[in-house]
Amino acid sequence: MIDRLEFLLALSREHHFGRAAQSCGVSQPTLSAGIKALEDTMGAMLVERGSRFRGFTPEGLRVLDWARRIVGDARAMRQEIDALKRGLSGTLRIAVIPTALGITPQLTTAFRARNPDVRFSIRTCTSTEVLKLVDDLAVEAGVTYLDNEPLGRVGTVPLYRERYHLITATDSPAGRLAAITWADAARLPLCLLTPDMQNRRIIDRMLKAADADAAPVLESNSVSVLSAHVRTTGWSTIMPAGLAGALGLVGDGRIGAIPLTGPDMSHEVGLVAPHREPMMPLTAALFTEVRRLVAAGRLSPGVSDRDDRKS
Repeated sequence: MIDRLEFLLALSREHHFGRAAQSCGVSQPTLSAGIKALEDTMGAMLVERGSRFRGFTPEGLRVLDWARRIVGDARAMRQEIDALKRGLSGTLRIAVIPTALGITPQLTTAFRARNPDVRFSIRTCTSTEVLKLVDDLAVEAGVTYLDNEPLGRVGTVPLYRERYHLITATDSPAGRLAAITWADAARLPLCLLTPDMQNRRIIDRMLKAADADAAPVLESNSVSVLSAHVRTTGWSTIMPAGLAGALGLVGDGRIGAIPLTGPDMSHEVGLVAPHREPMMPLTAALFTEVRRLVAAGRLSPGVSDRDDRKS
């Protein structure tokens, strides 16, 4: 039964029978047969089928809710027994929004110092994808915005407040300013994250509030692409100064981080995980470590944002 519920979670995550089977390490016929057997057990159709996956029936959505609870409990039980026998081990999977990548080494390094047998898997994705992965138990935790869009059923730990800066060449006219308005920044050749990223949606709202339009010359879902373009000194971008520091953009004197004003706004970034008791041991240990770091004031997204961290 647990294996069949795992198949259902994989299908919810992948929305594709072949990819769901691959993620479970089984053939597509095996996955399809498992879901059909689950439907026979429940006495109801759970998946809307056609030439491809179409979605879940109302009964399927309810079974999916129960699957998350049951599979979560089963995994927590196995992790707890393994931890009692061998100590905390396994892979801690964390999904992170691109703008929070600078904080992840502080989390993983501190956690590994106390739990040397734990491995890590870090993936970057949109805020919507972070919550979906957390909901479907595809990751143990996520790092995303806490106060900008609905989170759903998750436990949270605030980490820091994200403030936005114009990242631009120091020898440009804008690079010599102590601060710049959002309206003036909008007139520069900007490269920004794509609109499916919540950070971009935040930037668009800030520009709209300043009666300016976001018309970037380049868009990408990769902060590395933005970083590479800004390094040429012919482009500018808008991102948290801490992220710019983590990417190595600022610090050598060629690129500067100029505070943005009018309006001045920040958003809270934090750790999220499935809201359930008991937590999986890996997730519980991560939350404990993060709370300790926050209480000690040892988490900061970067030097320029140090005063914005949550304590």
